[in-house]
Amino acid sequence: MKIYPLEIIEKYYKKNPKLKEILIEHSEKVKNKAIEIAKKVPELNPDLKFIEEASLLHDIGIIKVNAPNIGANGEDPYIKHGILGKEILEKEGLKEHALVCERHVGIGLSKEEIIAQNLPLPHRDMLPESIEEKIITMADKFFSKNPNKSDLTLTDIEIEVSKYGEGPLKRFKDLKKLLKLENE
Repeated sequence: MKIYPLEIIEKYYKKNPKLKEILIEHSEKVKNKAIEIAKKVPELNPDLKFIEEASLLHDIGIIKVNAPNIGANGEDPYIKHGILGKEILEKEGLKEHALVCERHVGIGLSKEEIIAQNLPLPHRDMLPESIEEKIITMADKFFSKNPNKSDLTLTDIEIEVSKYGEGPLKRFKDLKKLLKLENE
């Protein structure tokens, strides 16, 4: 099945061109970084076509959240953009792409973290599993959607992730090693 990510984005964002522009700019950066990372680990056989598509669609759920700083005027808190994106892409028949939406938030979220932090999310693990999910999750960390924030380095990301505890920090370090990002 041929997938046209920008057409899917247009379908949901045609009434909010400012947010669409922010989403596409961010997603293009994530896509390029994800492809760069994937090429460092050919032995893990990442699916580059899927990575391109899913990178462009991973944040589609921001249309439904309340984040005025980027022009998102929905009702839900930002932390829910992953599960909201999953719902959108499941309606589009893109089950594997939908999982990327759900599992990329933070550096992934465990059921225990969701409960302990009282996050408004279903009580289940939302951790990246496939190599493609892991690559996109990592690539996403380098770029903010906020136009006033600059791109991050691995050191910046590690500092940010460490604020959320040992679990996320360990996942980040494990991903960094798996994806051969140790020396950047």
